[in-house]
Amino acid sequence: MTEQNDRLQQAVREQRGKLLSFIRRRIPDEDDAEDVLQDVFYELVQTYRLVKPVEQMAAWLFRVARNKIIDRYRRPKAASLEEAAAYHSAADSDEPLLLADILPAPDDSTETAMARETIMEAILDALEVLPPAQREVFVWHEFEGKTFKQMAEETGVPLKTLISRKHYAVQQLRVKLQALYNDLFLD
Repeated sequence: MTEQNDRLQQAVREQRGKLLSFIRRRIPDEDDAEDVLQDVFYELVQTYRLVKPVEQMAAWLFRVARNKIIDRYRRPKAASLEEAAAYHSAADSDEPLLLADILPAPDDSTETAMARETIMEAILDALEVLPPAQREVFVWHEFEGKTFKQMAEETGVPLKTLISRKHYAVQQLRVKLQALYNDLFLD
C-alpha cells in the first residue's frame, strides 16, 4: 500500500503542472480548470483503489483530463449542433450544410469556446490525413468561404472534380470524426 501511495504522490508531483496547463488551454476559468484537475486525480486514486494499476501514467492522466473536459461541455454542444442540423434540414434549401452552420456560434461563454475548440481540433487533426487535393478543396470551401465556381476559375480544375473532391473529403471526415460525435452526443 505504501508503494502505491508513493507512486500516486510522485505522479501528482510530476504531472500536476503539465496537466493543469493542458486543462487551462481548454478551460480559461482558473477555478473550473482546477476542478477538472482534481477530478482527474480523484479518478486516478479511485482506479488504484480498485487495484487497476496504470502503466502509462502520463498518457492515462491526459486522456482522463480530455474526457473530463469533453464531459463538462457535452450538453450545450449537443443542443447547438442538433438544432443547427434540424434547422437546416427543415429549410427548403439547395445549399449544402457548411461547417460554420453546425459549429456553436462564437460568443463570450466558456462553454461555447470550449465546444468550438474541441470540434475544430478534431477537424484539423482529421484534415491532416486527407489527400492534399481533397483537403485543399475542403479548406477553401469551409474555412475560406470560396464557392466551387470561384475555385474552378482560380485553379482551372473542372467544377465537378472540385465537388467530387469535397464529397470524398466529407465522407472521410465523417468516418474520422464519428468517435468525437459519439463522445459528445451519444450517452
